[in-house]
Amino acid sequence: MNVAPGTHRTPILVEVERELAELIPGFLANRVNDVASLRALVSRNDLQSICRIAHSMKGSGGGYGFDAITRLGGEMEQAARSGDTTKVLALTDELEDFLVRVRPVFP
Repeated sequence: MNVAPGTHRTPILVEVERELAELIPGFLANRVNDVASLRALVSRNDLQSICRIAHSMKGSGGGYGFDAITRLGGEMEQAARSGDTTKVLALTDELEDFLVRVRPVFP
């Protein structure tokens, strides 16, 4: 997930409960790992594993305050269940963009 030098992306500010502050870096790092895994799984057409990762994102995103991850996980799970790897890749790109731009804010 590299942004070309000189490329400006508007940050996405997400309010997260202060009690979760220590957990957020690890949670987001795991989602970065998911991006790489999802791309590899699409190349192998492993829809079952894609569904598993997407389902996990759908379930955990909102719990950490990242509703966008929940939404993307749900849409990705549906796409994988219908065999639409093109959509899975598009949603993976959207997840990657979100992860590059997200900035947790602790009120």
